[in-house]
Amino acid sequence: MSKVYFSIWQDELIDNREKTNDETKDTSFKLPIEFDKNKKTKAFVGWSGFVIFDKSTDIVQLAVNYAKQYQEYSEACGRCAPGRWGGRILYDILDKIGRGEGEYADLTHLQEISSTMIETSKCEIGKTVPVPLLYMIKYFKKDFDICIKNKKSSPWYGEDTTDFIANVTAPCTDLCPSHVDIPAYIEGVRDLDFEASLKATRQTMPLSHTCGRVCPHPCEDACRRANLDEPISIMELKRIGADYESEHSLQWFHPVKPKKPKNDGKKVAIIGAGPAGLTAAYYLALEGIDTTIFEELPVLGGEVAVGVPQYRMPIDKYNQDIKLIEDMPTVKIIKNHKVTARRLKEIDKQFDATMLSFGARLSKAIRCENENTDMIGYWGAIPMLDKVNLWHKYGIGSPAKEDLNGKTVVCVGGGFTSMDVVRCSIREGAKKVVMLYRRDEKTIIRNTTLEEYQEAVEEGVEFVFYSAINKLIDENGVLKSLIVDKFELVPDPDGGRAQLVKQEGQSYEIKCDFVIPAVSQSCDLQILPKEWELSMTSWGTLQTNGKDYMTSRDGLFASGDCEYGPMTIVNAVGQAKRAASVISRYIYDGNISLTNDEIMQDHFSRLKVYDKNEKISGWMPGLPREVSEKLSTNIRKSNNLEVNLGFTQDEAKAEAQRCMRCYYIGMVAV
Repeated sequence: MSKVYFSIWQDELIDNREKTNDETKDTSFKLPIEFDKNKKTKAFVGWSGFVIFDKSTDIVQLAVNYAKQYQEYSEACGRCAPGRWGGRILYDILDKIGRGEGEYADLTHLQEISSTMIETSKCEIGKTVPVPLLYMIKYFKKDFDICIKNKKSSPWYGEDTTDFIANVTAPCTDLCPSHVDIPAYIEGVRDLDFEASLKATRQTMPLSHTCGRVCPHPCEDACRRANLDEPISIMELKRIGADYESEHSLQWFHPVKPKKPKNDGKKVAIIGAGPAGLTAAYYLALEGIDTTIFEELPVLGGEVAVGVPQYRMPIDKYNQDIKLIEDMPTVKIIKNHKVTARRLKEIDKQFDATMLSFGARLSKAIRCENENTDMIGYWGAIPMLDKVNLWHKYGIGSPAKEDLNGKTVVCVGGGFTSMDVVRCSIREGAKKVVMLYRRDEKTIIRNTTLEEYQEAVEEGVEFVFYSAINKLIDENGVLKSLIVDKFELVPDPDGGRAQLVKQEGQSYEIKCDFVIPAVSQSCDLQILPKEWELSMTSWGTLQTNGKDYMTSRDGLFASGDCEYGPMTIVNAVGQAKRAASVISRYIYDGNISLTNDEIMQDHFSRLKVYDKNEKISGWMPGLPREVSEKLSTNIRKSNNLEVNLGFTQDEAKAEAQRCMRCYYIGMVAV
C-alpha cells in the first residue's frame, strides 16, 4: 500500500486532491514512494499511468521529461513511423507548451499522435509511452491550460531542482533474476545478428551457454505472448549467440570494451568458482579490477560442473563460459585450494573485499526411522552426482555404472537435483528408478520444468506422489527395502493452506538397492570464523539485505547458495552481478551504494511489471511456439549425449519473430 496525492495505475484511480486526511485513500500497488533511503519520490510515471506523491509536483514538467525519456530509452528499432517519429513529436509539443508557446490546437494534435502511436506502433514502448501523458492531460488539464492561455512558461523553467531517473524494463526482464535484456537478444536472433544477441545477454549474464540450457526460465512465466497464445521459448533463444561464437571460434563478444587493468593495488577475493563466483569475477574484470578466485575442487564451475549431468549441460559448452572469465587479464583462479576459517581470516586481511560464493554441497537427511548414512545403499545425492559427473566429464574416479547397473534406485525429492539423480540412474543402467515426492505432479513441474519432467517420464522414471519414507529396512547394515507412507491433501476448512495428512493403514514396502535423498542441500559453514559472529538466516545461510549482498561484516559479501540456500544458476548470477557492482565502488570509497538502474530494477520488481489479466490486441494470435528437436528416448537412455539439440536457424528466426518487444519506460521524479 502506498499513500498518494493522485494515482492512476492499471485503471485504479485514487484522487486525494480535494480530500481531508481522514478521507484519503491508499493505492493497492507497491509504488516507489521512496527512491532510496535518502530520497523521497515526488512522482512516478510508467507504462500504465502515473502517480503523484508530492502535491507541489509540476505536472507539465513531469510530462515533458517522460516524453524526453523516449528519445533515450525507446530502443527504437525504426521499423514503424509511429514509434520512430511519434515520440519525438510528443516531446516537441509538450516542450512547446512548457515554454509558454503552446496553442490549444497543440493539445488536440498531441491526443491525435498519441492515439496513432497506441494503435499502430509495432512494439510496446511506442504503444505505452502516450498512456500516462494522456492521463495527465485528462486529469490535470488546468495546468496545461494555464501555460497555453496565459502564454506563461511552466514553473520548472525557473530554478527547479527536480531530478528525473528512468530505466527501461520488460515483463520478462523484470522476472529474470539476472535482469537480462531479453527482447534485445531475441531481436539479435531475429535479425541473424548473433554478435548483438550475445552482447545483449552478457550485459548481465556471462554464462550464456549454461543458462541457455539449464535455466528454469521464470521469464517465460511473465511473457505477454502467453496472454495471446503461448510464451516465447526465451531460454532456448539465449544459447544461439553463444553457440555461434564458440562454433565459429570467434573472439569474445563482450557487452562493453573491458577496461585496462587498473594496477592500483586494489584487489578482490572470491571463494568458490561456481556460477556466482565466476560471474562476479567477470564483471569486476570488465572494470579492470584484480580478482582472485579460490576453488576447493580440482575443476572449475561448482555444482554445475560436478552436479548437473552431461546430457543436460555438456561440459565443453560450460567450459566455454568458464574460459570467457579465465581469459580476462585481471582474473586469477587457484584450484585445489580449500579455504578454512583460518585461511579466510588471512584472505580478509590481504584483500580489499571478499565475496563468499561457496555452494550448498551437504545433502540433507530424509528424517525417517533407521536412517544411517553409513548404511550400504544409502547414497547422498551430491556424492552420487559427483561420481557420475567427475567420471563422464573429466575421467576422474570410476564409473557409477559399476554401482547402479541392474539395481533398483529410489530417490526422495522434487527439485532439479532429484531429477538429475533419477535420470542419471537410468543412464547408469538401473533396472528400476522411482522418485518419491510428498506433493503432486503440478508442484514438481513448478519446482523444475515441464520439459524436465516429461523427459524423465519418457526415459522410464516412475513418479510416486503424496508419499514419504517412514523407515529404512536393512540386514546387517545393507539396505533392503523402504516402508513408505501415503498422504492426502486435506483442504483447510478455514480457507488456509491445505495440509498433507497421512493415510492410516495405507503404508507399503518398496524393495530397493539404493535410496538417494535429494530433499535439499545445506552449506558447510566451517569456513566462517566463529569470532566474526556473522549474522545468519533461520535457514543457516549468510544474512544480507538482499540488495547489496554485504554481510554483517564490513567488506565481506555473499551471493549464491551460501546467501540464499540451494538456488538456480540464474538466481546466483543475478546476485553476483549486483554484488560485483557494489564491490567495484566499495573498494574505492568504502561506501555501499546501488546505481540508479539497480534501484529502479528493485522498484519494478516490487511493482510487478507483468499483468496476467491484460488483454492483448494488435498482434496475430495462434502462432505456434517452436519446439526444438530432442534426442529420441531410445538413444538417449543409455548415454550422456545432449538431449536438447536446439533450434535450427529457421526455427530460431521464426520463434524470435513471435516476440512482441515489450519494452516499458518507468521514471521517477526526486
